[in-house]
Amino acid sequence: MRDVLYLEEREQAETLLKPQRIEVLRQLAEPRTCTEVAARLEQTPQRVYYHVKQLVAAGLAEQVTTRQVRGITEGIYRAVARSYWLSPRLVGRIGGTRRASDELSLGYLLDLMEQVQADVADLDRTAPELPSIGVSGEIRVPAERRQEFLNDLRSTLQDLFTRYGGAEGDAFKLAVACYPKGETDE
Repeated sequence: MRDVLYLEEREQAETLLKPQRIEVLRQLAEPRTCTEVAARLEQTPQRVYYHVKQLVAAGLAEQVTTRQVRGITEGIYRAVARSYWLSPRLVGRIGGTRRASDELSLGYLLDLMEQVQADVADLDRTAPELPSIGVSGEIRVPAERRQEFLNDLRSTLQDLFTRYGGAEGDAFKLAVACYPKGETDE
């Protein structure tokens, strides 16, 4: 089972984005028969079978084996991934293209996140180990020091790019996003 399946086809998204199918797919995190899924969801096996067949046809689930139950061959199915990501391209651009040069805009941040999402989806997950790192944190900056903070961040990143930007060694892509934290009830 893959960690992530990146959906770029409208047909796959349409198949997935039905509440009943999402519930069926959740049940298929572990290999199960349609009868087992139906019992868990309090549905009929026929209804679950219909949804499973749609998920299999869209490449979102797969039959992993069969078994004999009272003379009937029963399929055992499993989801093909633990997570499903929908490509932002499925919706497309509304209102024209964004200005890629405006690094301080929300549109630029959304474009960057879309690129990171596509890059991660393209990684070879069959490799035994993918050298990667994710870092997340919160920094509090007074309004009067905001520009100083942005300049320090840019300078630090430029230093890293200069130090490690040679033509030798493994290539890594670095994306940094800095955005205001939404209000929470803490």
